[in-house]
This record gives sequence, C-alpha cells and structure tokens, in this order.
Amino acid sequence: MKYEITNCGIVDKNIIRRYIMYLQMERSYSKNTLDAYVKDLQKLINFYADQGIDFRCVTLEQLDLFAGQLRDSGITPRSTARVLSGVRSFYRFLLLEKEIDTDPTELLESPQIGKHLPTVLSLEEIERIEAAVDLSKPEGVRDLAILEVLYGCGLRISELCGLLITSLHLEEGFIRVMGKGSKERLVPICPQAIDRLREWFVVRQHIKVQPGEQDYVFVSTTRGKHLSRISLFVYIKQYAALAGIEKPISPHTFRHSFATHLLQGGANLRAIQAMLGHEDISTTEIYMHVDRSHLREEILEHHPRNIRKKGNQ
Repeated sequence: MKYEITNCGIVDKNIIRRYIMYLQMERSYSKNTLDAYVKDLQKLINFYADQGIDFRCVTLEQLDLFAGQLRDSGITPRSTARVLSGVRSFYRFLLLEKEIDTDPTELLESPQIGKHLPTVLSLEEIERIEAAVDLSKPEGVRDLAILEVLYGCGLRISELCGLLITSLHLEEGFIRVMGKGSKERLVPICPQAIDRLREWFVVRQHIKVQPGEQDYVFVSTTRGKHLSRISLFVYIKQYAALAGIEKPISPHTFRHSFATHLLQGGANLRAIQAMLGHEDISTTEIYMHVDRSHLREEILEHHPRNIRKKGNQ
C-alpha cells in the first residue's frame, strides 16, 4: 500500500516513508488505522509548511498552537485527541530513530472528552431485528447467520468480513479470528450461531463463488464475492428499521451488546477481554460503565417508591 504525503517542505520524505513502514511492519496497524494516521500526519505537515517550522525543532508552544488550530477548524474534541495521538506517535518514532534528542509532545495535552458509552441492544431488540429477516431468500439465510455470529461471538465488522471457512471449528464450538494487528484468537461460538451457519452453507452451495473467494464464509448471493464493510452497515440498518429500532446502531452494536450481556450474566471481565481481542483491559472496562448505567435504570424503574409514584399519576 503506497501513501503519498504532500507539501513536505523541509520534512525529509525518506523519514515519512520510514515512519509509515514502521506503522505497517512494526506496529502492524490495519489499513483503516494506517489511513487515519497518514491523514493526521498530513495535517501536521501542512502546519509545519504554513508556519515555516523545522519539525526537529518544534516547541511545545508551537504544538499547542497546532492543537488550537484543530479546535478552531471545528473538529470534535474526540477527533482532536486522535490527531494529537498520531502526533505523539510520530515524535516517538523520531526519538527512536535518533532524529531528535527530546520528545516535544511529552507535555502536550489532549482535550478532555467524556467517556462515551456505546449503544447496547436488549435481547428482545436483537430478536426483533432477526425476526425482520426474510428467510425465503438466500440472502436472508445468510444475513441471519451474520447477525447470530456478530452477536454470538462479538466480532468486529472487519473480522466478520474476513472470516474464513477454514477458520471454523464448529464441531469443537470455536472459530479462529484474525483480529487487529494480525493477531489470532479463538472465540467460542454458541449452538444457535452454528445452526444458522450450517443453514447458510446449504444455500451457499448453490451460489457461484468467484475464484479466490471460495474460503470466505459470507459472500454476495449475486456477485459471489465476500461482503464489504459498507454492505454490512447497510443491511443491518435496513433490518433495524424494519424491526422499528430507533437507536443509532451499526454492526459494532452487536459486539457491544455481546460484551454487556456477558457481563450482566456474570462473566469474568478478563474472559470478555480475551473474547473481544482487547489488548488493554481498560478498553473492556467500558462495559462496566454500561452495566452500571443499565443497573441504575433497572433500579429506578422497579424501585417500590417509583412504582407507587407512577400508580398515583
């Protein structure tokens, strides 16, 4: 994958190429993550060019000015924080490569952003979405299998799109998933998801799958190629609309629901971390906040004083 940074000015293009290779080879970032880092690096390069700054001699004050320009451009605090994270990554690389002696981003502050709690579907809502699938059509059989695997295994959308038949171990009740950074993990798969997959494979036998696509689990019923992320977003939003779900949902919502329901059912946080493929337990801990939020709603709804108050209205 070739990336081109423009407006480099005094920044040596060779350093940029080495940095991108470092992200690809040593950090093993996915294409989407790499795209974001390169796009954010371009913002920094443009800033250097506009201000006439030598990137090796940039000061904390100048980087604060850069952060201020990001805020003034109207991007969200969360997006600003992401860009500044990329800036820190770039300067850590320069330090590693001995291009600089000190890291000017050590004291660079990111904007404060509140902890965003993900949208979670109830089991009843998931069942309503699944009931909206038309099983008389080949794509309906496929889509119900997709929904069951998304919810039953907590996969990322990219993991589901890339899921291979050779990675399924249905007799043993596991699937092998290729996660972020090309890291493999084994994920248990529930009997209901296995049944839906087997129903899909009966239908799949009658689909003309394109050369090179034969090992993908989920393929288009018309084109014979593996499904794209965009297609999955569209399908799931359509089913949610048919089911009358008004929450803003995406394929990732099923992953959030999977983790939250496991936690509510008493699963160990470390086990959930392993199933989701999170490197850092702090990423998984967000579901503790979701669970507490759900618990508060349950208490408010079912507390005797609130029930009495509703009865008197």
